[in-house]
Amino acid sequence: MNDLVNVVVYGAAGRMGQAVIRGVLESKQARLATALVRPGSGLADEPLDRVFGALPRDVDFATSLDPDVPCDVLVDFSGPVAFDGALALAVQRGAAFVSGTTNLRDVQYAALDNAARTIPVLWASNFSLGVAMLARMARRAAAALPDWDCEIVELHHNRKQDAPSGTALTLGAAVAEGRKIALEDHARYERHGQVGARPPGEIGFAALRAGDVAGEHTVIFASQGERIELTHRATDRDIFASGALAAAIWLARREPGRYSIDDVLAPQE
Repeated sequence: MNDLVNVVVYGAAGRMGQAVIRGVLESKQARLATALVRPGSGLADEPLDRVFGALPRDVDFATSLDPDVPCDVLVDFSGPVAFDGALALAVQRGAAFVSGTTNLRDVQYAALDNAARTIPVLWASNFSLGVAMLARMARRAAAALPDWDCEIVELHHNRKQDAPSGTALTLGAAVAEGRKIALEDHARYERHGQVGARPPGEIGFAALRAGDVAGEHTVIFASQGERIELTHRATDRDIFASGALAAAIWLARREPGRYSIDDVLAPQE
């Protein structure tokens, strides 16, 4: 039991948080220490078996982390508002911090860098191995085809709050990195009306919302007479949770610093 990684899930009432919990409960490498929900949540102080069925030990949803509960890594899938509290708790407990919360502000990204001075930190917009490889291929294609137009199209379920998706932005950053340019100087997030011809070097984004789509991302490189489309389709949300859990187990034993999903799930280039 002492070799198990003690995992605290922050945002345990959400779909991703609960998917991570299911992964921890089935894991032979991790142990669920606490499932944290916001104060006022309908799950606060309720037993986990209300959601997950019979469990080998009693665990309740909680609104705070008991000082006596061990925490090797905190996994955050809460939201931009709750994110600050999640990161502060990880720093306070000296725990590794894994987060998939997107739509963060610049000051929150800076807080990740600051926290990495004292704890291991891994933030990712997407924990899929396939998406990690898509970003790698997009980076290489952008470098090899510097004069080709690039557009990024993403499709998600109709309940998604932010647009473009964090994963689309990550892919845009990979394209910009491949071309050695700044994404913020070349990104185009909206076109409507008489917008004129497409400027050279622009990285366009389109966000679609429909049904229950778990996630689909396509990076398009186009030139005269030909185009390349690199696509990743997620059909099961559990792939993101399993990737986040793999990252948590891996990160729990690392030294303080910033890490990426590529460090965990894909061989180094």
